[in-house]
Amino acid sequence: MQLAPVKGTRVLVAGGCGGIGRELVGALIDAGLEVTVFDLPTSAERHPPPAGVSLITVDASLAAEVDSAFAALDASWPEGFDGFVNLVGFAADRIPLDRLPVSEWQRVVDGNLGSSYLLNRAAVPRLRRRGGGSVVNVASGLATRVLPGFGPYSAAKAALIALTKAVAVENAPAIRANAVAPAAVDTDFLVGGTGRERTDSHLDRESYMKLIPLGRLGLPADVVGPILFLLGPASSYMTGQTLYINGGALTP
Repeated sequence: MQLAPVKGTRVLVAGGCGGIGRELVGALIDAGLEVTVFDLPTSAERHPPPAGVSLITVDASLAAEVDSAFAALDASWPEGFDGFVNLVGFAADRIPLDRLPVSEWQRVVDGNLGSSYLLNRAAVPRLRRRGGGSVVNVASGLATRVLPGFGPYSAAKAALIALTKAVAVENAPAIRANAVAPAAVDTDFLVGGTGRERTDSHLDRESYMKLIPLGRLGLPADVVGPILFLLGPASSYMTGQTLYINGGALTP
């Protein structure tokens, strides 16, 4: 059975210069797929995509920039694409809600949820133009297991799961939409993200790993496999679902 998308499939990866994104892009290329990456200019400068992968820089929290990025994509893929993976998002300093400035709430929610809305809103018509396809949004286990200080991030990721369900029910049967919800993955995301200023995650790795039955932090490859599955034909009867990837730490 074919688990990954078939050779020649076109996939847009938003956030493709990040830790998970780079691993995913490499796997897609190895499978013979065509790939375009969206990411922040700073992320693209630090970790440019490999040869043969198109790059369009964009701040996905800004509607005008998202529209421009998709217009540029239309020039190279006028007939649309087959798969869309949304890895956009960033971590923030852990601040309790009663001490969190309104501006910081808005920044974190806009950057993690608002950007996902804008990207999904623009991607769906292009998938439809192609005749259908698959959307994979990357949420977080913190959407379900909320820890102190992660209020705005957890709220945004929980809403992203709901947004994924909305995309699924509104666009079936041609377009499938699912999410993955990883726990902590050992990338720059733990200190803010690839393209943003570094923050203090306050993650005590030794204590954290004691909570994980499989006994280690996640690796980018641990998330890439489920994304490939959700993009490919083996998941053709799945839509509106969330796969939790956390070494057994959360079993909702």
